[in-house]
Amino acid sequence: MAISEDPSEVPFPAGTVVVVPFPCSDRLAEKRRPAVVVSGQAVAEAGFVWIAMITSANNPAMGGDQAIDDLAAAGLSAPSVVRPVKLACIEPLRILKRIGTLSPVVAGAVFDAIRDRIGPPRPA
Repeated sequence: MAISEDPSEVPFPAGTVVVVPFPCSDRLAEKRRPAVVVSGQAVAEAGFVWIAMITSANNPAMGGDQAIDDLAAAGLSAPSVVRPVKLACIEPLRILKRIGTLSPVVAGAVFDAIRDRIGPPRPA
């Protein structure tokens, strides 16, 4: 898959579902799995991609999980959820392939869930 040379074009826009070697949180290992891109232009310009894990809906739920409503559009074959508490920062070359896109509603819910979990709120 060719990456665009146009610096104004983000090769993997937020909401894109990709397959990556996702780092395990409990050991030095990786597992090939789907993930959703959650970063935007500024992160892409720095040469990175932020991703959130996608896992089976059959796994025990964690706070912030967002069910994927359109599996076909996301390129997934089984009921799945985005797990916003499991994020990773990777280089774009680590992305093995693009398989789909989240619906705007689910993508927005994922971004909100991530924002809700980052640091304390800003003082008013």
